[in-house]
Amino acid sequence: MTPRKRLLVGALALGLSLVAALPTAAESPATPSTRGIVSLVQTHTGYPVKVSVYATGLNNPRGLTFGPDGQLYVAEGGRGGSHTTSAMDCMQVPGVGPYSGSYTGGRISRIDHHGHRVTITNKFPSSQTSAETGSLISGVADVAFIGHTLYAITAGAGCSHGLKGTYNGIARVDSDGSIHWIANLSRYQKHHPVQNAEEEDFEPDGTWYSMVALHGHLYALEPNHGELVKVSLDGKIRRVVDVSASQGHIVPTALAYHGRFFIGNLGTFPISAGSEKVLRLTRNGQLWPVADRLTTVLGIAFHHGHMYVLENTTGKDNLAPTPGTGKVVRIDPSGARRAVITGLALPSAMTFGPDGALYVSNMGFGFPPGMGQVLRFDFDAWRHSP
Repeated sequence: MTPRKRLLVGALALGLSLVAALPTAAESPATPSTRGIVSLVQTHTGYPVKVSVYATGLNNPRGLTFGPDGQLYVAEGGRGGSHTTSAMDCMQVPGVGPYSGSYTGGRISRIDHHGHRVTITNKFPSSQTSAETGSLISGVADVAFIGHTLYAITAGAGCSHGLKGTYNGIARVDSDGSIHWIANLSRYQKHHPVQNAEEEDFEPDGTWYSMVALHGHLYALEPNHGELVKVSLDGKIRRVVDVSASQGHIVPTALAYHGRFFIGNLGTFPISAGSEKVLRLTRNGQLWPVADRLTTVLGIAFHHGHMYVLENTTGKDNLAPTPGTGKVVRIDPSGARRAVITGLALPSAMTFGPDGALYVSNMGFGFPPGMGQVLRFDFDAWRHSP
């Protein structure tokens, strides 16, 4: 195991010890345990901000999107599993393997305005790293709508993730919960290598993280190889930019579209505070830095002309993911920045809703299944206060 992965495991073990005594969260209103975690979250806008637990009972929540019905859809990693493969079957993942997984369990949930959760489907693969490296779970990574049709992208499938005969890709999810694969991203990456893949930290099937729907196509960002691709609904895949070619192994994770594509990066371990950034993809295909001095970026969103950046872990002494140190930073068009939310517990994604509130996947990894939650921050509440 590489030094950076050993540090990651140590931090996650610390995070799990902090919640080991807490009961598993229920699947409806917030339990006392989740309320206790939420009490550590602070807002720093200068105005009253209404903070609430919007949903609980989630299994490693990741990407969020609001559907045309106004309800929130949540991608979930799932619970992992026990199926394994070996080097005789396929190339394994160095350092954090062997993975083990389940052919089902990766889940998408729909949350209504009262915080009630309904399973849309749990038919996606779910896998986890070895027990020695924290049993970190991945499954459905993100969700997006084109019209009234829901699409999902996976990170937990593939032979290298212990699930022979599967692959990471994009699938259409029908109203009855059935899934129909439209693109095989594992095969694409095997036949279209990036320029600067990192051999010590290489995932043969990729670890896709973010997806955006735009003009009838889906755009997907993959951190481990380092690339952004465009996927047509007929399954055609085209590389938009090889991030690794100009940036090296920066682990690009967060993707947003605001006139142009914006990409934020997680970075490698040990964490170096303030060393990550947000890049804008220019019209000629170049990546131009628009914000720096960031740490472990996992989300980007825009609201009222401001860019909001989600940081999973902050603090100069935290060398690996550390619960309770996650932040949301607001960056003004002038470049001025301010931490508007602190104290998040390993957040993994965020989005603004049609109501103008910010929704954050909290306890997104490293916590037991059922402990994941979505927090709601109403930044506009002060506008309507007496």
